[in-house]
Amino acid sequence: MEPLTGLLYIYAIAINLIGFTVMGRDKKKAQRNEYRMKESTLWQVAILGGSVGAFLGMKVFRHKTKHTLFAFGFPILAMLHSFLFIWLNGKW
Repeated sequence: MEPLTGLLYIYAIAINLIGFTVMGRDKKKAQRNEYRMKESTLWQVAILGGSVGAFLGMKVFRHKTKHTLFAFGFPILAMLHSFLFIWLNGKW
């Protein structure tokens, strides 16, 4: 495995774990009526590559599932990131 491929895998795993965790933490904060994360923060994590993790977190924690932008945007972004990941992995 080339160094860049290894870094790609590490980054993908890390950012998706962050995406999953952020959705879970925001859901817990919502249940406790605590100060919540901005929706823009959730989107930033997803856009930076954590869309698959954020989408899985959305489904597992049942968080933001009724928000149309999240319900359609996260899966579309996850598909785009998946294709990009596969393409980049094939290039290296």
